[in-house]
Amino acid sequence: MIQMKNVYKKYPNGIVALNGMNVEIKQGEFVYIVGPSGAGKSTFIKMMYREESPTSGQMLVNGVDLAKIKRKNVPLLRRQIGVVFQDFKLLPRLNVYENVAFALEVIEEKPEAIRKRVLEVLDLVGLKHKARMFPRELSGGEQQRISVARSIVNTPKVVIADEPTGNLDPETSWDIMNLFERINASGTTILMATHNREIVNTMRHRVIAIEGGLIARDEVGGDYGYEG
Repeated sequence: MIQMKNVYKKYPNGIVALNGMNVEIKQGEFVYIVGPSGAGKSTFIKMMYREESPTSGQMLVNGVDLAKIKRKNVPLLRRQIGVVFQDFKLLPRLNVYENVAFALEVIEEKPEAIRKRVLEVLDLVGLKHKARMFPRELSGGEQQRISVARSIVNTPKVVIADEPTGNLDPETSWDIMNLFERINASGTTILMATHNREIVNTMRHRVIAIEGGLIARDEVGGDYGYEG
């Protein structure tokens, strides 16, 4: 599903964020990305959906080489990848239903199919009854659930989550994690950057620790491994 071969990322200011990274993530895995601030985690995650591009090396996501993809084809790539952000990034002028449906409307899916699929994913995240409400009327946890629903409405093979529980209280964080567990159980690959030690140490999955732009540790069922 994801393969990086000798990937480097050097920014114009001279900072080397990734320093020859090699990793392979298979379909259906659940992987935590951990590491200290400034280690290269954000760059690693952003590369997955082509927010950043490699300076050199080969990077494949679902068979597409992101080092060679043309800019005009990036939106098509992103339709195949679900992304969940720490700050939700919902469209404030659209209600819950419209926020989730938008991802299907841009690919010109038929209205009947859109309605069926949107209601399915809203039911999955437990918020079908709030379909006509707006983001400002929802709690932070509810907004993140809608963000998750939006990320999976296209039935992507991989969901990339960047600190998805960072703005949530502990109880809500566990609810979101249980939701990710259910999505992963259906066969979707989950790649999650997180600083949440308790979640990583409790819900054990593969852990990739990044330090200095390199993979310092790669363990199946690993722990968080950092203080604080």
